[in-house]
Amino acid sequence: MNFSFDIKHAQSHSLARVGTINTPHGPIQTPAFIPVGTRASVKSVLPEAMADLGAQALLANAYHLYLQPGPEILDEAGGLGEFMNWPGPTVTDSGGFQVLSLGVGFKKVLAMDADTFRDDDVIAQNKERLAHVDDEGVTFKSHIDGSMHRFTPEVSMQVQHKIGADIIFAFDECTTLHNTRAYQILAMERTYAWAIRCLDEHKRLTDERIDKPYQALFGVIQGAQYEELRKRAATELGGLESDAQRFDGFGIGGALDKSQLGTIITWVNEILPEDKPRHLLGIGAPEDLFVGVENGIDTFDCVLASRIARTSAVYTMEGRFNLSNSGYKRDFTPIDDECDCYTCAHYTRAYLHHVFRAKELVAATLATIHNERFIVRLVDQMRQALLDGNFAEMKADFLGRYTHRSGQSSN
Repeated sequence: MNFSFDIKHAQSHSLARVGTINTPHGPIQTPAFIPVGTRASVKSVLPEAMADLGAQALLANAYHLYLQPGPEILDEAGGLGEFMNWPGPTVTDSGGFQVLSLGVGFKKVLAMDADTFRDDDVIAQNKERLAHVDDEGVTFKSHIDGSMHRFTPEVSMQVQHKIGADIIFAFDECTTLHNTRAYQILAMERTYAWAIRCLDEHKRLTDERIDKPYQALFGVIQGAQYEELRKRAATELGGLESDAQRFDGFGIGGALDKSQLGTIITWVNEILPEDKPRHLLGIGAPEDLFVGVENGIDTFDCVLASRIARTSAVYTMEGRFNLSNSGYKRDFTPIDDECDCYTCAHYTRAYLHHVFRAKELVAATLATIHNERFIVRLVDQMRQALLDGNFAEMKADFLGRYTHRSGQSSN
């Protein structure tokens, strides 16, 4: 077994810590931001560029890779990393979020405000429900060709084992903040039952595929905005053992009320085993990363940095802005004077304004390189600040300068 987690430094007055996740394909120094390559590709950027900008690991999506090209193809290729020419650690999520997204028809947008309506049959306006959940699993329609498919905890494990990532996630039922408390309880209990089945199937597959590198299995903590449910999920999954198999780490998932983000994370991390890594699923706005780190999160993933880059939105230490705006037509400075990325070293805002307005494909590439480097570097700086003992000062300095506090819900 080539997976472990070592804590190198822990703050005495908070849950923040610095550590190393050891995987068969190398270490991840934590806290760390893990960029998302949904379909075994970070959109518009070569894997080599992701290594150059400091990414330690990449996350892909089991649902999308299951549909295309298929897990058997990745297995034959030698696994996700070999398939996409990425030598470092890899991660796959279970497909639980896509089940939610397909089910409610929101596609990529989810409400992050708990002060909204409650409805267990919620579906986005003018959208078709493409997924249906029951106690055994999920039946869903492919968004590619309309074909019908069935995911169970066992199928999710089989798919992720064939994809071959170093870290995989248990299949869970993700909910929205629109769901009632009663349904949140039902989904959490369903997730717990599925967690046992995932552990059992994971052990069976690990024993069967003894020639393959060990894949660490993370359980997913649900419970939405409810303290009792989050704590219950953390207690049950944190101590869960089936056939001598325990989770190797944990993901905090589901709908997260942005106004309570730090509180929810703390509820969970005060209960979860200290010696297991904790991953915050789908959170990546700069201000939210500080909240996660100071409350005990070790790793993050999010598509936000690359997604907004394709619309010309870029991060700087002074805030976020859109390169396509007319004010940058004659601005011959880099995106951010303090950034050390390839884009800032070689290109100006004026050039990037031009290629975005001209709809040149290189625009997305250059902006994505910058945004991913900005976020990766920011979390790296947090890690160093924890070691140096000045995290609070670093946070205050950054948030005092960073003027665009949009949060993920507005994006």
